[in-house]
Amino acid sequence: MRGYKKRIVDDMLLDRLASKGAVVIVGVKWCGKTTTAMQIARSTLRMDDPARRDEYRQMAEISPDRLLQGEVPRLIDEWQLAPRIWDAVRFEVDSRGEEGQFILTGSAVPVESEEITHSGTGRFTWLKMRTMSLYESEESSGEVSLQTLFSAPQQIEGRNRLDLARLAYVICRGGWPHAISMKEKNALEQAFDYYDAVVCSDISRADGIRKDSERVKRLMASYARHQGAQVANTMLRNDIAANDVQSISEDTIAAYISALKKIYVVEDMPAWNPNLRSKTVIRTSDTRYYTDPSIAAASLGIGPEDLLHDLKTMGLLFETLCVRDLRVYAESLGGEVCHYRDKAGLECDTVIHLRNGRYGLAEVRLGGEKLIEEGAGNLRKLASSIDTSKMPAPSFCMVITGVGDFAYRREDGIYVVPIGCLKN
Repeated sequence: MRGYKKRIVDDMLLDRLASKGAVVIVGVKWCGKTTTAMQIARSTLRMDDPARRDEYRQMAEISPDRLLQGEVPRLIDEWQLAPRIWDAVRFEVDSRGEEGQFILTGSAVPVESEEITHSGTGRFTWLKMRTMSLYESEESSGEVSLQTLFSAPQQIEGRNRLDLARLAYVICRGGWPHAISMKEKNALEQAFDYYDAVVCSDISRADGIRKDSERVKRLMASYARHQGAQVANTMLRNDIAANDVQSISEDTIAAYISALKKIYVVEDMPAWNPNLRSKTVIRTSDTRYYTDPSIAAASLGIGPEDLLHDLKTMGLLFETLCVRDLRVYAESLGGEVCHYRDKAGLECDTVIHLRNGRYGLAEVRLGGEKLIEEGAGNLRKLASSIDTSKMPAPSFCMVITGVGDFAYRREDGIYVVPIGCLKN
């Protein structure tokens, strides 16, 4: 397809197709799920095609198996519009007894439906897709590989092409594939358009319950202000109650957040629970994050110039960008990204944990020697508190920066890597 930029998830999709009969690609709307799937699919069914949508839905009720006929792998796009297709795909996979038959894509977790009777275990595998990382949008040089860092190289090299102004721009533009090649003014509008769609319709469609758009706006703004924080729903409620003429309950806040999660607008980060030498109590609350930093910027109604005049807010949204990229990179290595914080105040922004048990610790800092040293100090303290008789020592410690010309290894062994140098 013309203009397609290779995605890290491309190879992951091929691997999934080789292991199961059907692959379900999920993720935030506009992240490129359909376009990516179409690079591999040999035939396609677009359930949201306005000209044939009613026909397809009727066929899904009467004879769903007819919709599944075509060259494989066959793409069923926005399958959740006709939930009966799920069981039809499961049955067809069983009947054919072959891998790589179907790709299902959707931008929302389907509403609980009596029409779905089987979980799909053993027939389906899931693949989460995200907005584009800086390496995929060609704004990271990719000279420092996350995978290579797990081998603890004695030297790393990389030059960062992102200055503070450009970094502010990529935060506010986000990783929306359609925006990458646009002129800056038009590119920045994409996140606001996405935000408007969430507020006006998408959040209500997530669970079929109409939401108050003004409350959604206030909640999303509060969520943006608490990026990277472990805050309870009570705090979010109190934050938005100041501007709400009516009282709002924690149950309402929880329902709204659940809807945002169903359409992949927010994705909180789980806590990491290592074995420590001390008996320090580890906090287990999830950390709040949007799936893309531009959603946070749009929720606050701000742009690049606003961030340049408010570096504290820029630092929060930069952390969201780094978490997005680390998730993309780590998942391609079979890993996940967690957060550590204990009641003594020690924390680590991100822990990249692989399935084989290896892990790396990474602190996120916008830049500057003072902040880098602060991050390095946190890493040394946490690394030294881990009980290595019960679990491995960290494979690496890294401070991820926004600005700074070069990637390098410090004398204490800690890597300093600008996000504009990193890849999977």
